[in-house]
Amino acid sequence: MNEPLVAGVDSSTQSTKVELRAARTGELVATGRATHPSTHPPHSEQHPDDWWSALVAAMDQCGSARSRVAAIAVAGQQHGLVCLDRDDRVLRPAPLWNDTSGAAQADRMVARLGRQVWADACGSVPLASFTIAKLAHLAASEPDVLDATAHVLLPHDEVTRRLTGRHTTDRGDASGTGWWCPATGSYRMDLLDLAVPDTVDESWLPEVLGPTESPGRITPGAAGALGIPADAVVGPGTGDNMAAALGLGLRPGDVAVSLGTSGTVFTTSDHPTADPTGAVAGFADATGRFLPLVCTLNATGVSDAVARLLGVALDEFDDLVLDAPPGAGGLTLLPYLSGERTPDRPNATGVLAGLRPDVDARSVARAAVEGVLCGLLDGYDALLRQLERPPAGDHLLVGGGARSPAYRQVLADLTGREWLAVTGDETVARGAAIQAAAVLEGSTVDEVAEQWGRPRSTAVQPGDGAAAAPTVRGAYASLRDRS
Repeated sequence: MNEPLVAGVDSSTQSTKVELRAARTGELVATGRATHPSTHPPHSEQHPDDWWSALVAAMDQCGSARSRVAAIAVAGQQHGLVCLDRDDRVLRPAPLWNDTSGAAQADRMVARLGRQVWADACGSVPLASFTIAKLAHLAASEPDVLDATAHVLLPHDEVTRRLTGRHTTDRGDASGTGWWCPATGSYRMDLLDLAVPDTVDESWLPEVLGPTESPGRITPGAAGALGIPADAVVGPGTGDNMAAALGLGLRPGDVAVSLGTSGTVFTTSDHPTADPTGAVAGFADATGRFLPLVCTLNATGVSDAVARLLGVALDEFDDLVLDAPPGAGGLTLLPYLSGERTPDRPNATGVLAGLRPDVDARSVARAAVEGVLCGLLDGYDALLRQLERPPAGDHLLVGGGARSPAYRQVLADLTGREWLAVTGDETVARGAAIQAAAVLEGSTVDEVAEQWGRPRSTAVQPGDGAAAAPTVRGAYASLRDRS
């Protein structure tokens, strides 16, 4: 008899990716991918119908293996805002995590209570990217939509609702709203009232499920649309960063850097964190622990833009970077092309400094990669300051940047340490599949992650460029502080 399969879904900014894996071994059996409409920050929106259409298309690519799916779980981009009316109709396109229209509202709410109070209350100081800022902006700019709203969900909640018909979330994704407290595991209605005074009660908000609590089985309509059995069980789902930690089998003491549209640095912790500077978000994770995390809005999109300006393909871009001297011949790029979240500069733009007559394509390419990674390493330093002890475990690099020889080597050089580049698996979809398997088997997610083992990785050691790391990071810090 064929082993049952589990489906892990990654509903991201750019696309929906699906992996079907064997429930007990984690063996990859089938995959599918369908794109989402492109967005253009700082005003970045997508309609939830497009997420569902992409999921249907991605599942269709999995072919006949779909008939063996016994469980499914969805990981989604964090911080989005889905507004439903009383009949569960979507009222407007959903602002995404990289929509910074709510910057003024975030500033107002933080000024009202102070940074330390916010950090203690919900683990984070809310920025423009947080869901609470988006809701406050909606209240100010579209009061008719707010009046019609009966339910507020996150992106993964909405896809899960279309699977089950229920309004649910999980502790990991809830911890990025700005109105749920990781330390106490409860909603903070007083914080939500700052965004929409005298408007909201808890009937608006989804039930927060535990790491392996199921919202139920898939509905017949959803099963038919996806081509999977009507008795498939659904996992609680989680945010994309929490699922990535599951997919990596991240343990306390390990650190991960993810390089994609955005950049993140995160670790797992047995204790909640509360950083009043706002650099480190004190999230919960999808295991019952916590996930302190730093996010930058600008990562591989910066190098994509510079490659386009230089008129080269990405493999040629990598060659240019690796052929250039460390320090990029004195060029420094401040990579705030889409504004920035860390540091909190939603209206910033990029800056290229140090231009001289002998500038060449190699130096410009190198400056782009060094700028992205210096920004992330500022976040890494902030993360270390929040931990009780320095991380002594593995350092892992994931996302599209992990497949780039340039990003891999420059990161190793700038940190002077070994990194394990995970290049063969979609870690977010894999993490969602681990959660689905835990729900199906009645196990913990840690037990399933241990049983499946870690994804394959390649060790990258620092090279000759490591000697220049203090100079490179010092030049970046100087430009950052005066811009």
